[in-house]
Amino acid sequence: MGYGFGRADVTFLGSAAGLAALAEVDRLELTQATHLRDLERVRRDNGAAAACLVETVRLRRKAAAKLAGAGEWLFTDDALQQATPTAVARGRAARLAGRAVHDVTCSIGAELVELARVCPAVLGSDLDDVRLSMAAHNLDGSRNVLLAKADALVPVSRDTVVVADPARRADGRRTHDPAKLQPPLPDLLSAYAGRDLVVKCAPGMDFDRLDWSGEVEVVSLDGAVREACLWSAGLTDSAISRRATVLSSAGTSFTLTDADPDDIPERAPGTWIVDPDGAVVRSGLVRHYAAKHGLWQLDPRIAYLTGDAVPPGTRGFRIVERLDYREKTLRAALRLRDCGPLEILVRGVDVDPDKLRRTLKPQGTQPFTLVITRIGRTPTAFLCTAQVH
Repeated sequence: MGYGFGRADVTFLGSAAGLAALAEVDRLELTQATHLRDLERVRRDNGAAAACLVETVRLRRKAAAKLAGAGEWLFTDDALQQATPTAVARGRAARLAGRAVHDVTCSIGAELVELARVCPAVLGSDLDDVRLSMAAHNLDGSRNVLLAKADALVPVSRDTVVVADPARRADGRRTHDPAKLQPPLPDLLSAYAGRDLVVKCAPGMDFDRLDWSGEVEVVSLDGAVREACLWSAGLTDSAISRRATVLSSAGTSFTLTDADPDDIPERAPGTWIVDPDGAVVRSGLVRHYAAKHGLWQLDPRIAYLTGDAVPPGTRGFRIVERLDYREKTLRAALRLRDCGPLEILVRGVDVDPDKLRRTLKPQGTQPFTLVITRIGRTPTAFLCTAQVH
């Protein structure tokens, strides 16, 4: 759960004395091995403020990989876990550039910081006084942002794009049920009916069952699917209902929509197998991705693609041998090729990769990837070598 910050903690941490104390604490290792010794020292120097100082430094270090420029921010543990990664928030802000925006679940302000860079007027509201105080600190005096205490389900702004990020936990567990989000998604949609609205959701939600007339965008960052985002009809092209946004720290980001071509051939497997990014798969744009890169599907119901070239910056699996999916056949092929380290990828077949690896017992020296899938009704295996292009 982390330390329970109060408004007095936020005031202290933002003061000259608090800033000086944070600088001193940041010089400590604060590792599991040194925790008791470091905490004793901080208590000796700062008394009752020790816990909030240690927690703040710990959270800042944890935030470094997620939030750009957050080295002087304030967080709670829950708020940091829920905060949108900077790259994702920045991409969303770019789509809203030039608009007045109201973030009705602003928390500690991770979205507000990016919105303030490109939007003329930004309003952030929340019911949590501590998080609002932290947001004010994190915004560092941004003049185009106003903060207010307000219930997300009670509209308090006009002529703004409304952005909401409902909490995705219910009864202490992550939920994909729209009605169990906090605030509930149906209530949000009702409260802002007719407004330009952006709602962040869990990517595992079944959007086909959701009565949504706008766009569903699935976003990944560095290969991990981070979120889905609902964009109301007024914020997107009428021809688009699905979008995949693939962000990369390496600079190979791209976007794909269901308005893009999806005509691909039916052919035998090519030289390579390509496993599309999770955002492409979850947004249902596998065929569109294939058409863009001259690929085709191993099977029309399976997301694995194949072709004679691999898209730039993408990991591909060069097919060495196509095999019947029988353990005896696989074991013999692995032994023949001196297979040692073995990665096993599976789609469309009920296989436990870890259990299969133990059964096959590869004991050689050469690394391989085993791609197991279904072509038609036939389980099929491809022995491959993996490369990034």
